[in-house]
Amino acid sequence: MEALQTNTRISLHNILVATDFSKPSTAALPFAISLAQQYGAKVFVAHALGPEPHLAVPLEPIPVSDDLVWLDAKRNLAKFVPKGSAGNPPCEAILRRGDFWGVISNVIWENKIDLVVSGTHGRQGLKKLVLGSDAEKIYRRATCPVLSVGPRVLPMKNAGWKLKQILFPTDGSEDSLKALPYALSFAEENQADLILVQFIPLTPPEYRESFEASIKEKLLRLLPPEADAWCKLEFMVRFEFPAEGILRLATERRANLIVMGVKRSAEAAVSTHLPWTVASQVIAAAPCPVLTVRGH
Repeated sequence: MEALQTNTRISLHNILVATDFSKPSTAALPFAISLAQQYGAKVFVAHALGPEPHLAVPLEPIPVSDDLVWLDAKRNLAKFVPKGSAGNPPCEAILRRGDFWGVISNVIWENKIDLVVSGTHGRQGLKKLVLGSDAEKIYRRATCPVLSVGPRVLPMKNAGWKLKQILFPTDGSEDSLKALPYALSFAEENQADLILVQFIPLTPPEYRESFEASIKEKLLRLLPPEADAWCKLEFMVRFEFPAEGILRLATERRANLIVMGVKRSAEAAVSTHLPWTVASQVIAAAPCPVLTVRGH
């Protein structure tokens, strides 16, 4: 594993909040606003209305002035978008009809979105909490990083989002390490503690000491030599399954953000121990927002 290039700072110019006006998406908005303020970014707020039903006998489209569903959505969007005032970033509302992911993917492409922020529902228990939801469509398919705000994340206080403890779980793979520049950049920007951790389940006790020393050395080699001048670094090895371990550690250390790299390939959804399912479980139950960065 090679160390990252020295320049790990990221730039956020355009942030998208996908909303259905629900409580989870309302809870996610302040995190987007906070990041926009920090990075000088613009916020786009998008809502997708379902496509009009297909009729056996084609009819003329309803004029916008008479389309009550459209007008209601427009009013809700106007209430949802922060009003322009001192301290608030510039915001733009986008309302479109169409398939949810079709609308969101077009907005991402047209506006050169650097980050999508999305709230997630919690209705089905840990392992199925976000599977099949619109939120999961976003973080599995989006070409840019996605910040997911799960149902167990406490509402943001007026003081804003203070990043003091950032957790970066990794398995050392190339896909996982795609997220490391984001973890480093957020840690540097906020002078936060950054915890790099690898989980190795089912390891016999007699091998744990040697494994731990070897893995910590590899984690250290991933970072630029001057990284410890940007933030406080900590390296950990835990001998437990990743999803449960990440959630336990995030709670123990009162993490403000979890940063994870995830695979792009469909095969990763098959096994309960591969990154997509681990990410889904973590997002579902994390006490803090989770930033996922898609690999190959």
